[in-house]
Amino acid sequence: MLSWLQDRFDITEDLDARWTDAQEAPFRRMRVKVKKEIVTLGRPDILPHRNTGTHVPPERWNELIEDPNVLVIDTRNHYEFEVGTFPGAIDPGNDSFREFPAFAKTLAENSPKRPLAMFCTGGIRCEKASALMLELGFDEVYHLQGGILNYLEKIPADQNRWDGECFVFDTRVAIDRDLAEGGYVQCHACRRPLSSEDLESPDYREGVSCPRCVNETDDDRRARLEERRKQILLARKRGEAHIGAKTQPGSLHSATERTKKV
Repeated sequence: MLSWLQDRFDITEDLDARWTDAQEAPFRRMRVKVKKEIVTLGRPDILPHRNTGTHVPPERWNELIEDPNVLVIDTRNHYEFEVGTFPGAIDPGNDSFREFPAFAKTLAENSPKRPLAMFCTGGIRCEKASALMLELGFDEVYHLQGGILNYLEKIPADQNRWDGECFVFDTRVAIDRDLAEGGYVQCHACRRPLSSEDLESPDYREGVSCPRCVNETDDDRRARLEERRKQILLARKRGEAHIGAKTQPGSLHSATERTKKV
């Protein structure tokens, strides 16, 4: 695959690929789409291959974020920030990456001369976010090379500054500091990550609602989710896997049961 990409797009340098082991296939299917932006910032004119921030290898990241003059910015969405982040990192409070430019503009107005240390899951969002910061007038813009995943892979436990787990966009939901599947599940209704505390909430109903979306779902969608829940429970009783469910026949625990044990 990597060789095909290099040939197809006439790439001469080695591609930075990352591999992670998982007990189950973390993606249900593969889809390839042609899009205007790889990660949608709403600024297709931002071209990181022409101008982007300075890459900082994981081995130098701790020293950078410990500098009190440096603003550490988590460029991910708020629900990702809640699962885990670096100490002292700023949460832009975004629900999507499209909202990041508004945060960036405000930051440029209030702290135009501060050095920035930015990070995201795999380093992709930071390529564009750091380019935007340079455009807004920041002189020192750094970002974690390879993102959080590269940091967790390279930095030994006694030096690891990561706090919590790292949200990932597949059926594992989150991974821990050892890159193993973490203790979160995902709400089927709103797709937000849920902790063991969320699952104990009276607002949580598996497959239907969680404390974060219980007041967001209209009656029609709730009825459809309740019907889906019913079909999943019936399939479990028959020892079958419902279409779209994470667990397979013979699994000892559902995703919810596994999280409650963590």
